Amino acid sequence: MTTVLTLVDFSGASTNAVSFAAEISKRSSARLVIVNILPKAEGEEEAINKLKALVSNLEQTFGPELKCEAFPAHGDLVDTVKKIISVQMPDIIVMGTKGASGLKKLLIGSNTVNVMANTRVPVLVIPEVARFESFFNKGKNGIVLATDLLLLENSDALIILKELAMLMPEPRVKVLSVRPKNTGLSDDKREERDFLLSYFDPEVESERITIFSSSVIAGIDFYLTEKTTDTGMVAMIARDSGHLIRKHYTREMASHTHLPLLVLHEM
Repeated sequence: MTTVLTLVDFSGASTNAVSFAAEISKRSSARLVIVNILPKAEGEEEAINKLKALVSNLEQTFGPELKCEAFPAHGDLVDTVKKIISVQMPDIIVMGTKGASGLKKLLIGSNTVNVMANTRVPVLVIPEVARFESFFNKGKNGIVLATDLLLLENSDALIILKELAMLMPEPRVKVLSVRPKNTGLSDDKREERDFLLSYFDPEVESERITIFSSSVIAGIDFYLTEKTTDTGMVAMIARDSGHLIRKHYTREMASHTHLPLLVLHEM
């Protein structure tokens, strides 16, 4: 990981996400790029002053080893983010959200869905209630990779997940699949599960988790609320230009806004 991009509007949710981005950047020795996107007609003097203050605070909190730069940009959110990506080449985008309604708006709202659908940069969504100190705590070192076990055509989609896992103390990736009761896995899905489990070895411990439910979301929800207390992050792979995001992360997953959500892209 060489570059982490985070978007800030100076709300509590976005500045909390910046702290996550800073810790990730510091641990991975990556460059942190902070951008405040403004409407075309809006002046940038106030934004520049706020960004300078934010960077100063980050340097005091995270130390001089944090490599950080910040600047304002003007234009439509989606188009501007795409331009920034083409220049900065980030490995991951870190974004904040506030509460259940915030996550619904983030994942259903056209702007953010378009960013996810029209770029192939992984997005780490940080709820306002999450704290990076907990995220990098040994007690919250479980990462749930919720998967449909469909063939992953490009294994590079998992690179950033493994890199993030290796920043955590004694990380464990849980490959979670949901299927109806009294059903088995096809040979193709069993092979894909074995691949996912082996991908993280030997650096990261992994295990398989199967939940029986007629609903994928209900199964994930059950596991996250009833079966585990050590989860620090949930990850899913978006397929078909964000189809999985729209299908599976709407009102149901909004109940888990206390957990950072990593959205990966297959292609």
